[in-house]
Amino acid sequence: MPDTSTAHGPAPRTLALRPLTELLASMRFAIALLTVICIASVIGTVLKQHEPAVNYVNQFGPFWAELFLALKLNAVYSAWWFVLILAFLVLSTSLCITRHAPKYLADLRTYKENIREKSLQAFHHKASATLTGEPPQAAAQRIGQLLVSGGWKVRLQQRQTAAGDGWMVAAKAGAANKLGYIAAHSAIVLVCLGGLLDGDLMVRAQTWFGGKTPYAGGGLIADVKPEHRLSERNPTYRGNLVVAEGTQSSTAILSQSDGVLLQELPFAVELKKFIVEHYSTGMPKLFASEIVIHDRATGQATPARVEVNHPVSYKGVEIYQSSFDDGGSKVVLRARPMVPGTQPFDVQGVIGGSTQLTNMGSGEGATLEFTGLRVLNVENFSGTGASGSGADVRKVDLRESIESRLGAGNKTVTKRELRNVGPSITYKLRDAAGQAREFHNFMLPVDTGDGQPVYLLGVRDTPAEPFRYLRVPVDSEGGMDGFLRMRLALADPALRAQAVRRYAATAVDASRPELAEQLALSAERALALFAGALDDAGTPSDTRPRSGLQAISDFIEGNVPEPERARAADVLVRILNGALFELAQLTRERAGLAPLPQDAATQAFMTQAVLSLSDAQAYPAPLAFELRDFTQVQASVFQVARAPGKGVVYLGCALLIVGIFAMLYVRERRLWVWLAPGDSGTQATMALSTNRKTLDADREFVQLGSKLIGTTPPHGGT
Repeated sequence: MPDTSTAHGPAPRTLALRPLTELLASMRFAIALLTVICIASVIGTVLKQHEPAVNYVNQFGPFWAELFLALKLNAVYSAWWFVLILAFLVLSTSLCITRHAPKYLADLRTYKENIREKSLQAFHHKASATLTGEPPQAAAQRIGQLLVSGGWKVRLQQRQTAAGDGWMVAAKAGAANKLGYIAAHSAIVLVCLGGLLDGDLMVRAQTWFGGKTPYAGGGLIADVKPEHRLSERNPTYRGNLVVAEGTQSSTAILSQSDGVLLQELPFAVELKKFIVEHYSTGMPKLFASEIVIHDRATGQATPARVEVNHPVSYKGVEIYQSSFDDGGSKVVLRARPMVPGTQPFDVQGVIGGSTQLTNMGSGEGATLEFTGLRVLNVENFSGTGASGSGADVRKVDLRESIESRLGAGNKTVTKRELRNVGPSITYKLRDAAGQAREFHNFMLPVDTGDGQPVYLLGVRDTPAEPFRYLRVPVDSEGGMDGFLRMRLALADPALRAQAVRRYAATAVDASRPELAEQLALSAERALALFAGALDDAGTPSDTRPRSGLQAISDFIEGNVPEPERARAADVLVRILNGALFELAQLTRERAGLAPLPQDAATQAFMTQAVLSLSDAQAYPAPLAFELRDFTQVQASVFQVARAPGKGVVYLGCALLIVGIFAMLYVRERRLWVWLAPGDSGTQATMALSTNRKTLDADREFVQLGSKLIGTTPPHGGT
């Protein structure tokens, strides 16, 4: 059968594919693909990858989170469209190389010595001269030697003319410019291929065609089924390996948008010791792990040390020091009641574990999840120094706090100095509906700079929010019992009434019982408002709409004319503080403790206690858990990676550097000198061709003309 494409022109199929080939091999198409890849890379850098779906919902909202997940923006580099774009870029660049590389290579082998004399007159750089006393052959030999000594490659051609034998000197230099084009385009192909090899493509292929599915449940790694595990012969992967001190692991975790895949390793990593050093700011300065690598095939044990930026390689797998974590530290927490009806109790647990609670004071159970233990906390606290100088603690002026803060308490922190404030515990309380709040409590009291140490009890509703801290003042015995006793007594109407009677009896002269009765009524109302037992109108309420200093402020604004509000606030707050002081004394008496002295320390305690009692009304849990003891177990987080495309990418980067350098800094030049016999001597015609018109080319042509044929053409050519 004859070849129709040769005998009768191109076949119809060839004609149909030609526009498509032209599109794929065009520079515009490649630049468009590169632009999309750059935009996708920016998205993949700004948007955290492979996060749980709930994190995107919390951060961006349901609509945008659903859109991101639909477009696979949470896993850009493994998304089908990103892989498809890389594949098209490889195809486009390969077609471009296939089309142009043969022409460039052929051009490198030719000197174009067959160019006609008349064609030389059309060049921008041209010159002519007469060489007297030097025949064409001798001139050609001389010019050729001069050019060779200058780094040119030269070919001489003899031609027959009517006047005798003429000689064409053809020279070329800067051929690396053409090689730079091939190297740069080949580099793009290699880098893309290396990216496809080392990316998530192989893992995705196993989920698409190999029957592997991500695992979205919990439990032990040993219980995960084979369809969620990748073989140790997997050619490429990148995952995390968490190893606690004194244990070993041989299974890495590969995060996926809809779960995880488990990657079996050809070895097990045993963590002997984890080392971490810190700067004065508390930021880690050094991560290091003393490990032993146990070969699963031979049983050989290889000790090694892994540091940040100093990985260990074993059987083609790189082991990087990524970060550190808790390895299952044991903690002992003390449950401190924040509402009546519950007694203190101890609970033990392991970080990463959980326990069920039934005695929550609200009649409902909850799950206590131990999420984190930090032994070192370098924080920045400051204040205005100790307040007061031994004045009567019942005369603490909180009117400004009511007007400016409206019950917010003293939460403003001014940066002053860094210091370690000791260990802290992070836990979650999850109710029966599955809703959880996160808490962060410090083990030791913290001096924030105002002279009154406090225990910091933090809480937040979602991980996207910062912690809000309740400051519990340290009592004279060095604990938080004094505050908690006041907190529980404030909710008891009988104790409030007894405290009011004591305050009225001590604040008014016994000879004026009518004033004592009026003061008792005012104190009872102020204390009830503060406790949340009255509404804004001053009537009893069971819904507890407001409490604390906010309730006092709202009551004054709703019931006192504006000109009298400042004076009323001052009087009402003084009464409130006096009643609270008597309430504190009453709780100490019931606990068998000595009364509080009226000194500066008691004044500082009562000032912070009033602010904290105001804030504590909004504390969202009936129990606060205090860290009493712990046994720390550290764990090291390694990143294990098998990257066969790494060498390909390195080669591509090297070719890209060489190619760009050659294209930008190497000029391709071709020079012709036609030497023909004439009446007065040898007639020399010279022309220069360059791929870029620059001042350097002009100067070089002037120098060559003077050196080769003894003429100095004007700047620019002729």
